[in-house]
Amino acid sequence: MSEHVVIVGAVALGPKAACRFKRLRPGAQVTMIDRDRIVSYGGCGIPYFISGDVSDLKELRTTSFKLVRDEAFFHGCKDIDVLTRTEAVRVDRKRKVVATRNLDTGVETEIPYDKLVLATGASPRKLDIPGVDLPGVHAVANLHDAEAVRGLISTGKAGRAVVVGSGFIGLEVAEALAEMWGLEVAVVELMDHLLPRNLSPLLARMASHHLQEKGVELYFGEKVLSIEGDGKAERVVTDKRVLEADLVVLAAGVVPNGELARDAGLAVSPRGGVQVDETMRTSDPDIFSGGDCVEIKNVITGGSMHLPLGSMANRQGRVIGTNLAGGDAVFPGAVGSFAVKLFERNIAGAGLTPEQAKQAGFDAVSALVIQFDRAHFFPGKELMSLEVTVDRATRKVLGIQGFGPSGDALVGRVGAVAALMQKGCRAEDLSVLEYPYSPPFSSAMDIVNTVGTVAENMLAGLNQGISAEQFEAYFEGKQDSCFFLDCREPDNAGPYLTRHPGKWHNIPQGQLRDRLDEIPRDKTVVLICNTGIRSYEGQITLEQAGFKDVLNVHGGMAGLKQSGLDPLKQEEA
Repeated sequence: MSEHVVIVGAVALGPKAACRFKRLRPGAQVTMIDRDRIVSYGGCGIPYFISGDVSDLKELRTTSFKLVRDEAFFHGCKDIDVLTRTEAVRVDRKRKVVATRNLDTGVETEIPYDKLVLATGASPRKLDIPGVDLPGVHAVANLHDAEAVRGLISTGKAGRAVVVGSGFIGLEVAEALAEMWGLEVAVVELMDHLLPRNLSPLLARMASHHLQEKGVELYFGEKVLSIEGDGKAERVVTDKRVLEADLVVLAAGVVPNGELARDAGLAVSPRGGVQVDETMRTSDPDIFSGGDCVEIKNVITGGSMHLPLGSMANRQGRVIGTNLAGGDAVFPGAVGSFAVKLFERNIAGAGLTPEQAKQAGFDAVSALVIQFDRAHFFPGKELMSLEVTVDRATRKVLGIQGFGPSGDALVGRVGAVAALMQKGCRAEDLSVLEYPYSPPFSSAMDIVNTVGTVAENMLAGLNQGISAEQFEAYFEGKQDSCFFLDCREPDNAGPYLTRHPGKWHNIPQGQLRDRLDEIPRDKTVVLICNTGIRSYEGQITLEQAGFKDVLNVHGGMAGLKQSGLDPLKQEEA
């Protein structure tokens, strides 16, 4: 008996599920339908088409062997029928049919199914403000948006851009416009720091400082009230300022397209995401769903989350394709891994930030390490920052985020920890993680091992310290009650002694035991070195000598500089 699988949505998950199923059941019939004329493309590559890194829009639609994934490709190479410009109007679960409408002709048709897949994706979050429909205002949700934005800037019709939202897409587009096209770019974010759902304030500050160094203006904690202009976008009005703009990019997040599922009586979350189990089945066993329209299990919290990433869609698509053919594949959920390139720096992470961990009810501690990404004696070494969040009670690793110049090296570390987090890991697992070692690639004691040991020490009540922002507050507001001690060698400390006479002090870490009488015991001793290693050794020395109030600046001077808080530069500014 012939078997018919109908798939609504043909961008990422739909094609993956269809192709996997057809390999397992080559005799079955598969029909994909999509509202757009363009199907099966890499949407995550849109910012890189805008930047020019991807020269031709067609490259986002081709296979690795240069075939365009259009209707003819799917019919000829995959034996899959594709109906473009076709909208799924409703699903009749009792009769097992999908009612469709051709968007060009208006003709309505019913398509029967044995199994159904909903891959309806997500839509840009709409701002309910005046001016969003003006020419020059664009989202970047599909290839048509990408072509429109690049066409506007490549013809010289835009000199200044405002990006609304500082999530993944917003930041990638901001970089593309500023670096490749030389536009003046401003980013407006409603929350108090960039990537608010993915980064801690500490690492967000490092990333913000780098963006500002590259000329990108950042405005946090501001609400966009309107977009104004005479026949086209000319300015963005927030609750705090007016920003001139020839181009406005709306990147304030996305919402899952769960309406079709909800109207069919399927279980949908209050946020609009289709609810599925580990097999990617909906509340109807004959209907599967995945990709940007679903909510999946958060492996760390046990709750649900919406994670619209092409990588998620492809992995879920394989699971669905297997189960359509009678298999028992499982998608266990995710820890939420991500990576973003920002000019010469990169951000990557997985799991919860310290703030998110506390909001989820964990008693969390965060450990920051700044260390070279390869052997300290090897040419080309670069400083990498890693912050890990750990639950005090269980010692479970809840999250990891990183910042640094070597993208592949950073993603490799975060990816290794994310894989461990999928199965559940503790701080000590990071300390002994077997990471491939060779001086051109890593240190004998890799930064992942180091951040694990720092977390272990903090859980044991050792290595008590403060962050870069806390140091700034201490340095500016607690001068009389603190003794700021630089544990580096005199040539490093010299400029700070000159800039802050009487406030900045210097005793190299190796001389501390012999110079204890120079350090007051009635003040909080704040120790600092380049990255926090020597100052931690100094903390042990002072506490062994009976000092009661000693703090180590985590990340050291490197953390202050990357955050734009270098006391030397701040004073010069």
